[in-house]
Amino acid sequence: MLVSFMKKKRSQYKYKSIINNLLSNNIINESNLTFIDSMSLEDLIAVKLELSARHINNKLYAFNLLSNTNRLVKEAIIKFAISATDTKVDAARFLGLDYEGLHRLVREYNLQEYFDEINN
Repeated sequence: MLVSFMKKKRSQYKYKSIINNLLSNNIINESNLTFIDSMSLEDLIAVKLELSARHINNKLYAFNLLSNTNRLVKEAIIKFAISATDTKVDAARFLGLDYEGLHRLVREYNLQEYFDEINN
């Protein structure tokens, strides 16, 4: 019984690296990664927001960016934790959660579909 419970907690994502997914889909390349690595997280977020806002003439009025920032950052951290660890249990520990807490966040942020897409 305990063995089957533990197996459920293991990661099913054999190739779950977000970077590898972006590389394999030709969304980024190695030179992009070098450039991204040289940027601070704050600058990277600001650049992404500026690029996104260009498409709508810098009119992000309805998005209410400050109130949604917490959710955006949490989702990014959860994606990173899952991609950077070997098992779901490790990802939960990395985040300071128990396994059920991680499972709840994966459902809340709709991340199961994201990682399923990476593996297909």
